[in-house]
Amino acid sequence: MTGQETAFRELLAKGTDASFLREMIGCAAAPRMESDVGALTGAS
Repeated sequence: MTGQETAFRELLAKGTDASFLREMIGCAAAPRMESDVGALTGAS
């Protein structure tokens, strides 16, 4: 388990607002998903 996974699990265990965490994860994942789609479609 990575440090980030551990941090997310600790926040969830403390009762942190799940929608806030979902938004944080979405913001972190968006650039990666965009680059993956660009690579698959041949976009630059």
